[in-house]
Amino acid sequence: MRRLGALLFGAIVAAGAAAARAEEGKAATEWQFRITPYLWLPDISGTLTYNNVSGSGSSISARVDPSSYLESLDFAGMFTAEARKGNWFLFTDYIYLHLSSHESAAQSITGPGGFVQVPVNVSGSQSVISNVWTLAGGANLLHEPAVSLDLFGGARLLNMSANLSWDFAGPTGSVPIAGNASQTFNEWDAIVGLKGEVRFGESHWFMPYYADVGGATSNFTWQALLGVGYRFGWGDVVLVVRSLSYNFDSKDNQLDMRLTGPALGASFKF
Repeated sequence: MRRLGALLFGAIVAAGAAAARAEEGKAATEWQFRITPYLWLPDISGTLTYNNVSGSGSSISARVDPSSYLESLDFAGMFTAEARKGNWFLFTDYIYLHLSSHESAAQSITGPGGFVQVPVNVSGSQSVISNVWTLAGGANLLHEPAVSLDLFGGARLLNMSANLSWDFAGPTGSVPIAGNASQTFNEWDAIVGLKGEVRFGESHWFMPYYADVGGATSNFTWQALLGVGYRFGWGDVVLVVRSLSYNFDSKDNQLDMRLTGPALGASFKF
């Protein structure tokens, strides 16, 4: 009788273990989804270098200061979405930004006449409208209790219209005292990168990280973020510092642009 009870107990334990393994296998073959709306308030800085009428190079540098976020941000829409099945995943990230500043925007100019500081700037304005869309897929390389690591590849679209106007009160060399510089981009770049998170023991805190690099025939781009998150039953809340950089180099001009600042998001899983 005891032997029969032991056999019965062993059969129940084995059945329970088999059911658990089946449930894990089912989870590994089912799609899991996550969407993260967020708000990113970057500090936008850029330098436009161009050939002037004399054939020599001149440049205009500009920056939207963090203190003017609320004044500069006309509209923003941002989200990340991910679909994962087993070790494979797809994700997309979309950013729409419309920023404008009607205060002094030009920080400095350079040209044959030398370097000219901000005080010669009487007035100016800057406007940036951008759509940044990333679409990528990849595989999980490491999934441990303390850390996860994903490798991915894909593409990023930058659709941007930037406009800078200035009105100077002092000598500017070959740069016109008043003028306007604008650029419009519609660029696709191939990218490759790594992303994941570091978890802190049994707590709900974790550290998300992300980095990618890429480019096309006339530009180079990179993006990185690092931050902290807290995990709830319904999803996560994350606060990160994010930086997106572009370098364009064409026959007529060169543009270096970087967006860096804090981002706050809530991630919902289903």
